[in-house]
Formats: sequence, structure tokens, C-alpha cells
Amino acid sequence: MKRGFLLLFFAVAAAGFIALGLWQLQRRVWKLDLIARVDARVHAPPVAIPPPMQWPAIDAADDEYRHVRLQGRYLNDRATRVDALTEAGAGVWIMTPLITNDGTILINRGFVTREHEHDYDRPDGTVSVTGLLRMTEPGGRFLRANRPLDDAWYSRDVAAIATSRNLGSVAPFFVDADATAPGHYPIGGMTVVNFRNMHLIYALTWFALAGFCVAGVILALRQKPGDERH
Repeated sequence: MKRGFLLLFFAVAAAGFIALGLWQLQRRVWKLDLIARVDARVHAPPVAIPPPMQWPAIDAADDEYRHVRLQGRYLNDRATRVDALTEAGAGVWIMTPLITNDGTILINRGFVTREHEHDYDRPDGTVSVTGLLRMTEPGGRFLRANRPLDDAWYSRDVAAIATSRNLGSVAPFFVDADATAPGHYPIGGMTVVNFRNMHLIYALTWFALAGFCVAGVILALRQKPGDERH
């Protein structure tokens, strides 16, 4: 009885671990393809922002990090400062509405240190912007929820910022502006494009566990019928 149970347990476990390992290999192929597609978008020449009729269909898989260009006028008096932790240290992102012919689009103009969060360039008139299309970040960060009533922002939540600033209808995404002239705030071009790709390690871990289970099956098969009584 004990021998049969061990055989069944190790066989089922081995099959399960092998299935998980194969799934992780499939995920790795998907992730590598995603990384390649995103890399191509980031380094491609900027293209026009999609028209408003296409905005509801924009998603992370097909559109995020697309290099885009747009033109409009900043509403500098309705900018929002969003908490930022970057390689340059702690500070804020300057999220400013841009009025375009297609509608209002939030632009992450870039990073400003805490010391300069009220001291940065505010261009007047028509401006041209190039940058990377990004998806909204609703809610806030882990354990740091956005508090619109306190004007405390920890993520770039497009809808919540639009409501807080009375912007009306806005694009459901924002744009990370490209790098600005050295020495000027905000500092653009600080988008971090980094995809965690641990699928091969996970797959090898599952296959190793499957190997242990196969070893258990072999040991159970080698066990003599009388041994299980000892």
C-alpha cells in the first residue's frame, strides 16, 4: 500500500512539475518576443499619436512604449507633481496637460528634484513633444495609495489626475517626454524599460523538482515488497 502510494505521488508530482516547466518555457518565448517588440518601438522614429477614435483600443501589449510625436499647448497652471524614485534620486514627475487638436493628453515632462519642484521650465505657446506612450497607473504604488484630496500622488493615474484638475475628457494614456536640454528641469528621457525575465530559471527549478520526483519513483520501484513493513 505504502509503495503504491509513493509511486502515485511521485508520478503525479513529476508530471505536474514538468508541465509547469514547459509553461515557463512558453512564457519565456512570449517575454523575449515582447522585449524585442518593445525595443523596436522605443528606438523607432516618432510617429503621430493615434487618433481619438483608436484610444479605447490602445493597450500595453501592442502600444506601450511606442515612440510618438504631438503638438499643442501646455496648461502649466494645472500640472501635477507625482512622487518619483529614480537613478537620480528622489523627486517628482511633472505631469502637465497638453491641449492638442485631438484632445487633452497628459505629458510626463520629466523629473525634478524636491529642491526644484517649483522651479522648472514652463513653456508658453505651441510646443512640439516627442516621447514614449505609456499606460495609466491607477490607484498608486504598493502601500502608497494616491490621495487626490491631499494632492498626494504616487502613481501616474490619468483618470484621477484629470478629475482632480478638472480637465474633462483626456486620453486614457500619458506620454513620457524625451530628454530635454542638459541642465534644464524637468529632465525628460528617464523612462526605464526593464522587463523581468526569470522564466528560464523558473523552468529549470520546476524540471529539477521533477527530476527529484523521478528519482523517488525509481527508489520506490527498487523497494522490495517486504521492505515497507520495516
